[in-house]
Amino acid sequence: MVKHLPRSAGDLLEEYVGPVQASLAVKKARLLFATPQPMEVRTSPYPTRYRLDEPAIELLNHANVFCRDGLDIGTRAFLPYLPKNLGTTRVADLGCGNGVLAIASALDNPQAHYTLVDESFMAVQSAAENWRATLGERVVEVRAADGLDTQEPDSLDVVLCNPPFHQQQVVGDFLAWRMFLQARAALVNGGALYIVGNRHLGYHTKLSRLFRGVEQVAATPKFVILKARK
Repeated sequence: MVKHLPRSAGDLLEEYVGPVQASLAVKKARLLFATPQPMEVRTSPYPTRYRLDEPAIELLNHANVFCRDGLDIGTRAFLPYLPKNLGTTRVADLGCGNGVLAIASALDNPQAHYTLVDESFMAVQSAAENWRATLGERVVEVRAADGLDTQEPDSLDVVLCNPPFHQQQVVGDFLAWRMFLQARAALVNGGALYIVGNRHLGYHTKLSRLFRGVEQVAATPKFVILKARK
């Protein structure tokens, strides 16, 4: 459909296939015709890598992983406020991306048990490689799944999450709401969900509908870090 066809689509086809010609739009749809041309085989730019100062780790990122060229500002705001002194608790990084939240948390909580979940296979592969590079053979579960949909109820003590507020061109809290519901189901009574979110999204109100208590852990001019207790 035309409304979902970015201008860059034609540019990419031309770059990797050959000259492109677009058809007229019919019933809100358009065809792109690319004429193949002999081209030099290029070296893939992926995976990308970047380093963090705190914690001092290097992160690898396969193609299509969120913020693959650098740490996103929401996660950067979240990192200093990840929970500590977790002991032997069971922790999940929901929507783990390259695994940075879980890895940073694991460095501060050497006895905790971690599960990293993302719907993207590229994200899961990135997270698994980053975990091994930073934490060696420490046991972890990393899986591609629809969030915590397959997680056993009442099986987690802590969930960490930087929920997305858009999917492709659609902006809204529907993805976050689904993650919150999954987290509540997976947490034990007394367990906690920690999230970071843009101030304007009003996650405090939404979480209050699902959890027994919600408190603000920290705030910046743009973000809030919240803890929701089941």
